[in-house]
Amino acid sequence: MTSYRFLVNPTAGSGSAAGLVDQVAARLRAAGATVAVETSLSPEHSKASVAEAVAAGQVVVAAGGDGMLASVAGSVVDARGVLGVVPGGRGNDFARMLGLPSEPPAIAQRLLEARSTPVDVIGVDDGHVVLGSMYAGVDSLASEIVDASRRLPSAVQYPYAAVRSLLTYKPGRFTVTVDGSTTEHDAYTVVVANSAYYGKGMRIAPAADVRDGLLDVVVLPAGSRFGMVRRLPKVYDGSHVDLPGVVVLRGRSVTVAAEHEVVAYGDGERLGPLPRTATVRPGALQVLA
Repeated sequence: MTSYRFLVNPTAGSGSAAGLVDQVAARLRAAGATVAVETSLSPEHSKASVAEAVAAGQVVVAAGGDGMLASVAGSVVDARGVLGVVPGGRGNDFARMLGLPSEPPAIAQRLLEARSTPVDVIGVDDGHVVLGSMYAGVDSLASEIVDASRRLPSAVQYPYAAVRSLLTYKPGRFTVTVDGSTTEHDAYTVVVANSAYYGKGMRIAPAADVRDGLLDVVVLPAGSRFGMVRRLPKVYDGSHVDLPGVVVLRGRSVTVAAEHEVVAYGDGERLGPLPRTATVRPGALQVLA
């Protein structure tokens, strides 16, 4: 029987992740599995715990949002372990991409029955590992707004942030280099995607595949603020990529720079100012999916 070590972000899902873990862990123990549960105290603590768990032959289960998953996944990649996922955050976009369940009975069943499968990750030049996407522009502002909107109901945090950021952000000029080929764009944002989803279900890069060894780059062009707001629903079904001016590129290594000061984010976590280079790491992560 498999042994599991859970690492829990205590603030994920407005504190609900811990309760979700309790239910999943109870079902795993009832099935005969050995389960240890730890609160993630810091990135350093998580890295040490992951190394210890992998050395002991345990599956590392990350419980939290996309940022928490990416943080733990980087350590799992380094330790050559296996990652399980309990989607306990606000967005849960990587779990959505993998088709993972969100209810405790189904989560426990998946952890017990799933085989590990290799998926791609993004390596950022500062050492970060990103699972879903690196982005810079209006969605960077949206991430900041989401972080400041915790008092709002979780269901409206992302739509509120998307509209508010579109109404206040000033687009600028970006330089995008994909596998050595450089283009320039007046744009609201540039998204470098491993996964199709971000922003709690927005299908920003509909053709992205976490198993194809490629990154999808989506550039949303500068234009009318209110026009962007009107078109926002198209991002949820992925049809925005068919709009005039939207640019989609694909490659293995992508560098994004800007004439103005822009902070890049990855999976909802702040990476730092541009320029940033993102490189796909094919099949680097083994995950129970």
